[in-house]
Amino acid sequence: MVETGRKYVFDFDSTLTRVEALDVLAEMTLEGKANREEIVDEIQKITNLGIDGDISFTESLERRIKLLHAHKDDLDNLVAELRQKISKSIEANKEFFEKYSEDIYVISCGFKEFIDPIVKEYNIPSNRVFANTFKFDTDGKIVGFDEKNVLSQHNGKIECLKQMNLDGEVQVIGDGYSDYVMREAGIADKFFAYTENVHREKAAKNADHITPNLDEFLFVNDLPRNISYPKNRIKILLLENVHTAAFENLSNEGFSVELLKHSLPEEELIEKIKDVHVLGIRSKTQVTQKVLDAADKLMVVGAFCIGTTQIDLDHAKRKGVVVFNAPYSNTRSVVELAIGEIIMLMRSVFDRSAEIHKGQWQKTAAGSKEVRGKNLGIVGYGNIGKQLSVLAEAMGMKVYYYDVNDQLALGNAVKCSTLEDLLNVSDVVTLHVDDNPANKNFIGEREINQMKKGAMLINLSRGFVVDIDALAKGLESGKIGGAAVDVYPEEPRSNGDFKTSLQGYPNVILTPHVGGSTEEAQRDIADFVPNKIMDYINSGNTVDAVNFPNIRLPKQTKVHRFLHIHKNVPGIMAKINKVLAKYELNISSQYLSTDSEVGYVITDLDKEYNKDVIKALKKVENTIKFRVLY
Repeated sequence: MVETGRKYVFDFDSTLTRVEALDVLAEMTLEGKANREEIVDEIQKITNLGIDGDISFTESLERRIKLLHAHKDDLDNLVAELRQKISKSIEANKEFFEKYSEDIYVISCGFKEFIDPIVKEYNIPSNRVFANTFKFDTDGKIVGFDEKNVLSQHNGKIECLKQMNLDGEVQVIGDGYSDYVMREAGIADKFFAYTENVHREKAAKNADHITPNLDEFLFVNDLPRNISYPKNRIKILLLENVHTAAFENLSNEGFSVELLKHSLPEEELIEKIKDVHVLGIRSKTQVTQKVLDAADKLMVVGAFCIGTTQIDLDHAKRKGVVVFNAPYSNTRSVVELAIGEIIMLMRSVFDRSAEIHKGQWQKTAAGSKEVRGKNLGIVGYGNIGKQLSVLAEAMGMKVYYYDVNDQLALGNAVKCSTLEDLLNVSDVVTLHVDDNPANKNFIGEREINQMKKGAMLINLSRGFVVDIDALAKGLESGKIGGAAVDVYPEEPRSNGDFKTSLQGYPNVILTPHVGGSTEEAQRDIADFVPNKIMDYINSGNTVDAVNFPNIRLPKQTKVHRFLHIHKNVPGIMAKINKVLAKYELNISSQYLSTDSEVGYVITDLDKEYNKDVIKALKKVENTIKFRVLY
């Protein structure tokens, strides 16, 4: 037992559990009845009226029990159901209830018959549970409650707490009217509005502190907790209208998330990012050195796209900021667009469609060819290139590919040793190269001249990869028989007017960077990137980070995890472990990974630690960032 001089009084329904127990009991006992939904709704309505203090609790209780039609035998099933509905952060912090059990009480307007067996598992004995009790008839039906119990009366919690006569500071944690009136009556010192399961405006308005989870309550009181820093205090800013599923995923995890539909210019982003821990962007937001220097609290940048040239990756690394992207999520979307554009260009579909829209009928086979038997040249044989290779071959095309790295051919694809070899043989050339700055004007006048006369060019990779003026010149001369371009050297920050020298040419399909913009791809990205962000924040894992040493360690229980990011200079690990040894901390597991500039070490410790060890680790020379995870 640990003495704090404080006493902690918990509500049960919608605080220790995610639900109102009588509502759950109603759903169970009314199963199969024609008017079940109607009665359950009525019971929930009466519950809320009582919780908000709009009707007396006694009236609320009487009206609900009459509607329940419950039996003593139903209570075992109810308890089993409630065990599955413990509040997430309560369940995660069982250690607090075990350590401080003698200072913890439950005062509830619910019933001991179902509360006692639940809280017993959290080391709270029946004599520290104050609640109502049911009345049963001779057949075991629930017919009422003990009216002599003060908790069956309006404002009964006030009288109950008064009679308990607790010493020390009394803190009440609950979600409703009956909880905050104890502080209003002057018999409790503080009221914490517990909003993890339900946010009741009246309770929140009258709270000393709003508590979105138990971690926040424990943090404010400097009590032992599952994680060192409550997730609700971690601010996440999502820009550029990323899929709402990303907002939901991160919010459901407990983070404070703000979603903006647009990108922010540098000066605005510098101002906005000062208190932000996680930044989510797409391709338009520029995360520059100035932005990173202003972002003192920033831990992670999530790029909800493939490209990361909009982020100063090296400076992010130097600042200890991990960057994740979505290298696979929109692969299929890009490939399908490429397949569609190959067919449309070979058949001149775009021109025929434009003519019909203008009221012209121009039926002709001239310039219209099947893709079967034609040569497709894929420049860049990565995730997209390989999948395109398989689908194109299935349509009967002969596939050639070129990649600066040694890539294994899929199917019957033929590897070209030089770009020129590929350009010489291809009827259609499609580009799928990365955003390495060295790829600027990768396809220029020289390369266009090496292509077959009348060949088609598709660019779904990066805008700067193709010299647009050289391509326009090739279209003008007829050297290029058609093109599909989705990306441009300069793209506007928001929707509106746009000019390019490729406008107006026949058999040219121009799209506004929509290669990966399908509902499915955006949804996949909205799952993939947040999962990487949460994995880093929750466990320290950096697998798939684009600018950081990759480490994966499983989440541990009953240990403390320290994350240390430092400049990669000799002797840092020795200094870290010297500090840990000085404070007599036993290392249960430790993992270090480095690259040329930074080192990243995860250390798990199997005993309590003196807070001074944290200060000492932060002072280790060449430390970039240090974080206690749990």
